Amino acid sequence: MPDLPKELTLPEGFVPPDVPENPVTPKDAATVVLARDSADGLEVFLLRRVMGMAFAGGMTVFPGGGVDRRDADVSNWAGPEPAWWAERFGCDVPLARALVCAAVRETFEESGVLLAGPDGDSVVSDAEPFHGVRQDLVDRKISLAGFLADAGLVLRADLLSPWANWVTPEAEPRRYDTRFFLAALPDGQRADGVTSEAVDADWQRPSEAIADWKHGRRGLLPPTWMTLAELAECTGLSDAMTRERTVDKIIPKVVRDGNVVRVVLPGDPAYAGAAGHLDAGPDDELELE
Repeated sequence: MPDLPKELTLPEGFVPPDVPENPVTPKDAATVVLARDSADGLEVFLLRRVMGMAFAGGMTVFPGGGVDRRDADVSNWAGPEPAWWAERFGCDVPLARALVCAAVRETFEESGVLLAGPDGDSVVSDAEPFHGVRQDLVDRKISLAGFLADAGLVLRADLLSPWANWVTPEAEPRRYDTRFFLAALPDGQRADGVTSEAVDADWQRPSEAIADWKHGRRGLLPPTWMTLAELAECTGLSDAMTRERTVDKIIPKVVRDGNVVRVVLPGDPAYAGAAGHLDAGPDDELELE
């Protein structure tokens, strides 16, 4: 795992000056790194979230969101069974099933890419005929299970690969236990980024996205930066999709470093001595950037 750069500080307001004494219980979530090969190398699909959103406003992220337990009612499933995913992500089988379904749903909602097909050996080559239900999925008027059943489609769990598991630090008021997946853009499909949660969307090489962050053109949170850095080491899509990875739960901590706040990971010398959350006294002035 690459080292987080010390310049990667948390954005202003991300950690409140007055942190609750009891950390918030993280909500289960799924994030999908949608990738493709290009003439210039591996590219990933990135969204810039709307400013002012309750979580990660203005930041560049991958498609993703919270688990809707109704999704897990999917009856037509192809690929590794939920028990396999449960072992990889270190969770129970029902949650593993819901996480995979959330990954497929969030990818469709936020990029228009549908990881499903008429049967277990095919995937839709054009997802646009199904785009009319995207907002209904966002509004929870219909579940992924209901949508796939009505459309006669099979969920393709085999198009996903487990990548990582990040938990929001205890200091933050909105916390997520997020499992990261990697998925290849299916042939014929197009990622459009038509979502109310993003102001723009684009494909970019991981190294270029990190360069944009260095020059202040993108805001990145530690899990996104780390994923981009890891993917920048891959020679292409096949290399990334077939890499053997041990998915350990990564629980960062936040530390005050001068007058900024940054994240430290297990293995960092500052991690062992860091509190689970910041304890800002009444006379402490916490400045973030």
